[in-house]
Amino acid sequence: MKPLQIRLTTLTIFVLATALFRLVPHWYNFTPIAALALFGASRFERKWLGLAVPMAAMLLSDSLIGFHGNMGAVYLSFGLTWLLGLWALQQPTAGRIAAASVTSSILFFLVTNFSVWYGSTFYPQTAAGLLGCYTAGLAFYNGTSFFLNGLLGDLFFSAVLFGAYYLLQQRYSVLRPARS
Repeated sequence: MKPLQIRLTTLTIFVLATALFRLVPHWYNFTPIAALALFGASRFERKWLGLAVPMAAMLLSDSLIGFHGNMGAVYLSFGLTWLLGLWALQQPTAGRIAAASVTSSILFFLVTNFSVWYGSTFYPQTAAGLLGCYTAGLAFYNGTSFFLNGLLGDLFFSAVLFGAYYLLQQRYSVLRPARS
């Protein structure tokens, strides 16, 4: 296999293996969604594959988990997080990865809760209703905060993906990107 094929195959395996985590029991909202988008944007040399492969993995796992009415907002936030990764993680460092993970958590929260509010019959279609929706989104469910779990999941999976891939690159030079 050529180095580029080895690298692409390894990245794809990383993404698919991480997406499979969504199928095992886990804390509410402790998922690898944002980490997959950030990792794909940063590590794939063919940037469109950095979106296509994680998006395919998400669709595959969602087809097994099930879809819901706000899936468009989830996928929109995934795409926006990928764009964030393209911009912020051209030269990934631990600090940039952590900052992008936190930013992506906030972005996901804002986009998905806006989607819940928009057109809702449960929340008034006013600024106060939107604020109420965001406030409810921060509330605890069965003693667990969806937002906090999302933030912890984003940080954890980003650390695992970027960290493990970095270690593999140190061991196997064929995984290092080609220098221009």
